[in-house]
Amino acid sequence: MRKPDRGARAGAFPALRASQARDPFDSTVTPLKLYEKLADEITEAVRRGVFAAGERIASVRQASQQHGVSIKTVLHAYALLESRGIVETRPQSGYFVRDAAAKALAVAPAASSTAARAGRKSAASAPVPATVDVSRLVLSTLRSIRAHDAVPFGSPYPDPSLFPWRRINQYANAIARRHASWNLIDDLPPGNPELIRQIARRYAENGLPVDPGEIVITLGATEAINLSLQAVAKPGDTVAVESPTYYAMLHAIERLGMRALEIATHPLDGIDLDALAKAIGRQKIAACMVMPNFQNPLGFCMSDERKRQLVELLAAHEIPAIENDVYQELYFGDTRPSTLKTFDTKGLVLHCASFSKSLTASYRIGWALPGRYRAQVEKLKFLNTLTTPSVPQVAVADYLRHDGYDRHLRHVRKVYRQQARIMTALVLRFFPAGTRVSAPQGGYVLWVELPGRIDSMRLYQAALARGITVGPGMMFSTRNDFRHFIRLNYSYPWTAQAEAALKTLGELVAGMS
Repeated sequence: MRKPDRGARAGAFPALRASQARDPFDSTVTPLKLYEKLADEITEAVRRGVFAAGERIASVRQASQQHGVSIKTVLHAYALLESRGIVETRPQSGYFVRDAAAKALAVAPAASSTAARAGRKSAASAPVPATVDVSRLVLSTLRSIRAHDAVPFGSPYPDPSLFPWRRINQYANAIARRHASWNLIDDLPPGNPELIRQIARRYAENGLPVDPGEIVITLGATEAINLSLQAVAKPGDTVAVESPTYYAMLHAIERLGMRALEIATHPLDGIDLDALAKAIGRQKIAACMVMPNFQNPLGFCMSDERKRQLVELLAAHEIPAIENDVYQELYFGDTRPSTLKTFDTKGLVLHCASFSKSLTASYRIGWALPGRYRAQVEKLKFLNTLTTPSVPQVAVADYLRHDGYDRHLRHVRKVYRQQARIMTALVLRFFPAGTRVSAPQGGYVLWVELPGRIDSMRLYQAALARGITVGPGMMFSTRNDFRHFIRLNYSYPWTAQAEAALKTLGELVAGMS
């Protein structure tokens, strides 16, 4: 890790009753008046998206009837909502949710005035439980980026504007016009023959001859990983993973009812081979899942020697290795790095990759090279999802055959390399002393260690309220070891807004120190 150089429809709510305004058994709570309670419930409905920005809420008379309160109470409640900036009055039209309020409430944690009067802490300041639902956290981050135009530092996806999606769509449209209907047989595993040929050719051109008959086309690398895991392990088995590791790999293990065994991982050298060897000696490990090239979130690339040692260690114990190599084309050096598959002599490496990070994410075309488990992976592919749609496969194959994939990749690598340097420099400039960052050798994510054991979940919430997303370290482990880390995405265009957002993040971190 590097150190810094310096220190329109009306809606209904549950009817209110006078008894709800006061808890007669709790003298510590200041009783809410009915109009305050009504205002709080409408505010919460806006926060939850029941009422969208610009949408009309119930008229005064409707609200009076729905909630069983007087018109005077509703008028007081609506006046309070206006003063809070939640709604606005439009002459002859009624009351409408303000755009800015809807956006602000949607990213803010729920905190009713009832809770405030009871002396409870708001969600923004409350301690985050030790057990975090990683899937919900990831989904929340992605929804925030999509719904609120947040600065996407927390996104796991590359900037789609760098992809030649128009050209690929042209191929897809032409294919669809030529073939009004597709025979289902064309879609069955292992996949489109021409796409398989192009993928095999790509490997051969980069020094790794592969048998096209080994390739199974999948719905992105995620399906390839899941199928590979199903092929080599069963529910209850233990699977060794890097720590930290990409959360999708943890999701796959959890979904299949297996257990993840986290192995310490060096930010430059990769998984600790000695620690892995000791773990193998202590217990039965069904498989090992790793990302040797430009690991997410650390960004390292294992050396050829360490890759060879890892393959030999696992082979000696007949342990399959599931290799996630989705970032293989996004290297910053002069040549594409080797893979674990390069050193596999026993068919124990199940190599998984895709075009989602380098060419097109929307078509979700991935593949597996499953070695001795090829027949099982193909069968599982058929049982799980039956087919991979043909049009996207043929469109990608046509692009690989006719267009300049290498030229496209050279541009993408140049952009990522430059933006990695910019983000690294500005993190060290804007964040307080004690901040450390990774040194990615490819890919598009930066791993940041925050000083003073700062809680990245608190930072996540505070940043989200300001329209900025980050990837909290807790998403990358089943343990609590990375609570003071965040992952940042540098693939998106570097703009004044992005720089200002990074500066704001630094200020938030400094304020929590």
